[in-house]
Amino acid sequence: MNKTLRDRAQRLREEVREFCKHEMPAALRDKSHRHQVLDKDDYLQWMRLLDAKGWVVGHWPQAYGGRDWSSLERFVFEDELARHGCPWIIPFGVKYVGPVIYTYGSEEQKRRFLPGIVKTEEFWAQGYSEPGAGSDLAGLRTQAVRDGDHYVVNGQKVWTTYAQWADWLFCLVRTSNDGKPQSGISFLLIDMRSPGVTVKPIHTMDGYHHVNEVWLENVRVPAANLVGEEGAGWTYAKFLLKNERTAGAIVGLAWHVLERLKKLARDTQVEGGRLIDQPLMRNRIGKFELRFMALQEVAYQAVESMVEGTDNGGEASLIKVRGTELYQEVAEALVEALGSAGIAYDVAALHSAGLPPLGDDDVGGILKEHFYNRAATVFGGSSEIQRNIVAKAVLGL
Repeated sequence: MNKTLRDRAQRLREEVREFCKHEMPAALRDKSHRHQVLDKDDYLQWMRLLDAKGWVVGHWPQAYGGRDWSSLERFVFEDELARHGCPWIIPFGVKYVGPVIYTYGSEEQKRRFLPGIVKTEEFWAQGYSEPGAGSDLAGLRTQAVRDGDHYVVNGQKVWTTYAQWADWLFCLVRTSNDGKPQSGISFLLIDMRSPGVTVKPIHTMDGYHHVNEVWLENVRVPAANLVGEEGAGWTYAKFLLKNERTAGAIVGLAWHVLERLKKLARDTQVEGGRLIDQPLMRNRIGKFELRFMALQEVAYQAVESMVEGTDNGGEASLIKVRGTELYQEVAEALVEALGSAGIAYDVAALHSAGLPPLGDDDVGGILKEHFYNRAATVFGGSSEIQRNIVAKAVLGL
């Protein structure tokens, strides 16, 4: 890979590392490191801090407020933040719909929506999955019928993350039933304050409200909110999913939880010695480290292929499968290593600075993350779907 590009990425990594250590507000850093529940104001603060550094849309073209980051810089940025246990960069505006709008949207849509996405002045949610059409998006049934200068939308979306906070929903809808299922899908921008939009919470295994059902009943959407051409939504959806599956955060998350496991094993006394000195635990951690090193190497090779334009389309899927599976297995080992402290899941400690009843002050957050990320091999494209992509794109099966 080009040395200048590597040097730029390394400088960015060092800048991010210094920011995390010295500039990130202490209250937000502590809350994030304990994996406590972050509210909308926490995320607003976080996104605006990143914007002040010029990072929140660093991967966008300069013409729209970005820095023209390479794939390597984008990977390094996400990777380093995840390694430091920073808050999630909510991707729906900056990573998903923003690039769709500046690539395929009208000039009016660019003027209307892009500045608010950059400054996180409006929250977005993603209206893709439906009951019976999750991984198989071509089977979606939400209908949008043209009525003059509006579309009338009826249907249901599900697993819609943070829809309870959203001002706008970018939504795949069916505008035609003719021909192939993919050819009748369009990409609409829906104001969440529109009459007929109902958000119903779904509480996940960790007991919190991350995701939702979104019901759309005779919702009138201006035809001007159609992105690109009617019936071309499948093309835009695939473009967005390619952005969704970048792998930096996955590698960083695996590293972060592995480092926490090693620290716990070093600090925990069992049978007169340290947990990390027990042969079974040392062997387990050693295997995890080898798998992480392999994951990291493959990830950087994949990024290099993307930069050079030689990627085959299956790299991101491979990393998604291996990264999420490794993350889950290390998280399981971490919970097991907590011993009795891993039995008590104290919800109250996740909303305040109070300590959980047993163990270190991040125990409740460790359990919360473990419960929630049981879905990591499902959301963003299930492991089964990712393996199918690898089979087709790489193996030609």
